[in-house]
Amino acid sequence: MRPVPGNLPAELNRFVGRADELAELTRLLGEVRLLTLVGVGGVGKTRLAVRAALSVRSADLEKRYCDGVWLAELAAIRDPGLLDHALVDALRVTDHSGRSAREVLRADLAGRDLLLVLDGFEQLVDPCAELVRDLLRHCPGLQVLAVGRRPLRLEGERTVPLAPMSDTDAARLFADRARDVAPGPALDEHDDAVRELCRRLDGIPLALELAAARLRALSVDQILRRIDDRFHLLTGGSRGELPRHRTLRTAIGWSHELCAPAERLLWARLSVFAGPFDLEAVEYVCAGPELPDESVLDVLGELIAQSVVVREDSPAGPRYRMLDTVRAYGAEWLDALADTGRMRRRHRDWYMGLVTWCEVDWFSPRQVEIAACADSALPNLRAAIELCLETAGEAHLGQHLTGTLWFYWAGCGRLTEGRHWLERSLAPEVSRDEPREEPGQWHDGEWHDGEGHEGARLKALWVLGYVAILQGDNTAAVRALYECRGEAARTGNALARAYAVHRLGCLALLTGDMPRAERLLRAALGAYRELGEINSNVLMGQAELALSLVFQGDLDAAVALCADVREICEESGERWARSYALYVHAYAAWTRGRLGEARALLTEAVTIHHTFNDLVGLVLAMELMALVTADEGDPAEAAVLQGAAERLWRSVGAPLFGSPTFGAPHEQCERRATELLGPERYGARVAEGRALPPASAVERVLAGPRAGSVPPRQPSGERRPPPAREAERRTDRETREPAGSPGQIGGEAAG
Repeated sequence: MRPVPGNLPAELNRFVGRADELAELTRLLGEVRLLTLVGVGGVGKTRLAVRAALSVRSADLEKRYCDGVWLAELAAIRDPGLLDHALVDALRVTDHSGRSAREVLRADLAGRDLLLVLDGFEQLVDPCAELVRDLLRHCPGLQVLAVGRRPLRLEGERTVPLAPMSDTDAARLFADRARDVAPGPALDEHDDAVRELCRRLDGIPLALELAAARLRALSVDQILRRIDDRFHLLTGGSRGELPRHRTLRTAIGWSHELCAPAERLLWARLSVFAGPFDLEAVEYVCAGPELPDESVLDVLGELIAQSVVVREDSPAGPRYRMLDTVRAYGAEWLDALADTGRMRRRHRDWYMGLVTWCEVDWFSPRQVEIAACADSALPNLRAAIELCLETAGEAHLGQHLTGTLWFYWAGCGRLTEGRHWLERSLAPEVSRDEPREEPGQWHDGEWHDGEGHEGARLKALWVLGYVAILQGDNTAAVRALYECRGEAARTGNALARAYAVHRLGCLALLTGDMPRAERLLRAALGAYRELGEINSNVLMGQAELALSLVFQGDLDAAVALCADVREICEESGERWARSYALYVHAYAAWTRGRLGEARALLTEAVTIHHTFNDLVGLVLAMELMALVTADEGDPAEAAVLQGAAERLWRSVGAPLFGSPTFGAPHEQCERRATELLGPERYGARVAEGRALPPASAVERVLAGPRAGSVPPRQPSGERRPPPAREAERRTDRETREPAGSPGQIGGEAAG
């Protein structure tokens, strides 16, 4: 039986007890479309929900959730505008179109059968309820298991209150966790002291785990006496049963009291992190006179040992996180220390530095690692940007962050969220009170050269234009890029002007105006050369220029440009821009009838595009691979690839950018395959490809030519279009300005 797809985390320790509750959840999942598990913090809602979802392994459940079981963690989301984006992210949906995140969700989920686990929605209960209602109405195969402290109160919702563990289950859990932390003889779960401790902690799993973590230093009797003293203090002498929420707060507070002063301080400071964080971030953000750099690792290790912090492995390396309840307790202490504002600014400064480093290092062999690092940091990046935009006079910092993340928005399939933040950072109400710097002016007693606040805004503008182009929103792109070019000329910012001209050239390329694209791209590359600018964007400009030359028939010049890009990429380890140069080179090879060369180049390009989740590059390569496959003599497989590309275009925008230039090879492939297969067989194979998930389509491309395909032949009356302008352009090549090869540029600057 194949595993059910999804993103559920692996369990790090043994699931104990809750047999009746688990059986009830499983039963109800077979009866209702919206099931909400509610309970106090720390009672084990998330663990039980994930366990129930992980139990989806029997044949009937696999059939019901054939498109997977997915977890969306919403506890760190505070902005209702990010709620839809968080679901898009959790479902690993990549969309380069200009549609809203809600439209993307509706379209993606409409034809899928899956279970969506929404965890930690209570701070956004109203917008979350509206979102769930909307998706359930439009997506008949969707089922939702919501997890929070209150119900959504929607029609058709079934609510399951989760009580604390029974005495027996609580004692079993405590004994199990004790075996993990305390060597020696196993703890007797039937021991009177164990039973009494579990009763005093009201059977709340988080409280039990925090108490068990103390067994490294204390006996059960000692723990019981200490926590009993705290209960007595909080209730003014009353020994009666405490409300469960107070029990949890008491247990966390007791664990906090048992921490050393340095551990309590680090606990409070760690609360500024909105998601997973690494050791370097902790050392920068949290260290200080009271917590020296050299002690941070040891103190963090103690918090891990006490279950205050959890360590987990990720594609970006080891990361740490705090449970939301524990984090909230630390945040209260940070507020009490009157240090929240300063720590949030240090948190923001760290992630500004991280993003700047990632941008520079994107032009290196570490691109895959940089993509994973940005993915892991995304919740904290959101928090950092939010702080910039809500603080008067700091919009330029938000613009710097959102603009510097161009490599993530454009290169890693994050266009929709990138546009959300770029537009917010550039919104008039955000920038209204932002001080503007003029070239050569004194400001606040210092000399400013004009590359500060205005430079950040100009960068955000050209990145917004770039993102809008890739989404197919040409109107928004032109507006942003023209504003950027005009302001850059006014303030003397030659680099921002070069980027605006570059992206206007990209827009001309995608809309089919090849002479204008060539002119603008040559101008931008010349400016980059003069400024000493060399990075992935510059190489992309050269690949885009090469593509404009291919479409105009100048294959020799295009191949020479691509060879230069590939050489620089091999020297630097850059892969993202290389993938586009491979595509252009493959296009030239196909035009010349070199099918084997074209296939090899496209195979490498597809592999890179898929690695970075770059749908624009992937769908272009797949379209060309379909045409290569048809020419190789396999029209049926070509039709399948065209169907797979059609599905991808839905997430990219207008198919083939609505450009006759980009559309001509597609139409040629369609005519050829239809003539050889007949309309009915062609349509059936396109439908087969349309049903393929992107990952399966990529596997099909990478598998190579199918065995038994017929020898290549041209259908009657049709041949490959000749490079019409190649001979003509050879005669006037000496009169043109050079392409501006970045290989001749000295120096390096992040773009």
